[in-house]
Amino acid sequence: MNKMYKVLATASIMALAAVPLTAGAQDIPPAPIHTGQGQIVKQAIAVPAVWGQITDFVNDASGKFITVKGRGLAITDQNEMILNITKDTKIIDARGKTVALKTIIDEKKVVKAFYGPNITKSLPARGTALTLVVQDNSFTGIEGTVGEVQDNGIVVTGSNIYSSSEETVVLHFADNVQIFDQNGQAIKADVIKTGMTVRSIYGPAVTKSIPPQSTTKYLVVNTDIEEQVPPGTDGIITNIADKQITVIGNPMEQGGVNYVILTVDEQTEIVNEKGESLTADALKQDARVEAYYGEVMTMIYPAQTHADKLVVKAAQSNKVEGTIEASDRAGKDQVYVNVGSDDSTSNDIILNIGEATQVIYSLGFDSGFVAGSKIVAYHANELTDSIPGMTNAEIVIVNNDNAVGTAE
Repeated sequence: MNKMYKVLATASIMALAAVPLTAGAQDIPPAPIHTGQGQIVKQAIAVPAVWGQITDFVNDASGKFITVKGRGLAITDQNEMILNITKDTKIIDARGKTVALKTIIDEKKVVKAFYGPNITKSLPARGTALTLVVQDNSFTGIEGTVGEVQDNGIVVTGSNIYSSSEETVVLHFADNVQIFDQNGQAIKADVIKTGMTVRSIYGPAVTKSIPPQSTTKYLVVNTDIEEQVPPGTDGIITNIADKQITVIGNPMEQGGVNYVILTVDEQTEIVNEKGESLTADALKQDARVEAYYGEVMTMIYPAQTHADKLVVKAAQSNKVEGTIEASDRAGKDQVYVNVGSDDSTSNDIILNIGEATQVIYSLGFDSGFVAGSKIVAYHANELTDSIPGMTNAEIVIVNNDNAVGTAE
């Protein structure tokens, strides 16, 4: 063998012997090897690793296990792993010096935990630790939602990945920041928008400001933004006055109130059920609507706020006005209404009051259905053929200022 080749081959073998096989090409440049043709090439050994803090330690009859949580060294690696510590697991610092596992746990040191290729499909995945390399620098992390995008960073509100405490942090992008989408593809910072969810590793330095600020070198961004449905009320317009409408009905599933006064202006989107634009003239008293508004509203009763969107429905409402009367014909959870407050009984009605019935009292508190009270009621389409007819009440507005007794 040529003398020069002998020297190169000897150097290669010594370099490979000095580097643990498990460290691979993730954080240590691979050793050069000789191809036999007088050329030097690099050989990379890809070993998966999780980079983070040890959050749990178990030592029992089944074995010795640690949980490492942080970020995958490569985007395809696990962010959290339960790793079996065996007699073959090497625990060293960056200079190759052996470190006690207890020291790492007690001092909350950050480690690069290299593990074997055989892992479970559980969450978190389980595997065998090959080498733990203790890092000189520490970091923390957050999973949350982007609330603001700044010139060279973002404001994130969410949970600390180690303490689970709720926090808001301003993250500035490092010059060498790595940003990936949910599919593991590298993306630019300008792709990040308000409302996207992120997982970011940041630190070690964190300011004591409010909110705290730090620098991040690693983010995974979910670029799919789920449309946030605003709170609202599915109900009926019961009054219109001075560019304001009163809507009474059922709160939407995502939130809302049963009784609200809404300001309608040029910023309010008004559409029909097909999404076609309408003018404010379409807002009629007794019309059925879906009303959407913001979460901020006055702290009075009824609540007042701005109408962001109104969907006017084609369905008509059934409305009666009259006086509550005490009557043996009305049973439990029923109200006898003298429609028109007249001497005729042919048009009277009995309302079934159920859990879904929205009852609004003029005095602002539950004073019950009192004989003599004036009411406005909206009811279902179905009405029995009996005299008086019976139906289910959807909305009952009770004015009991002049009540004289209690209905049975």
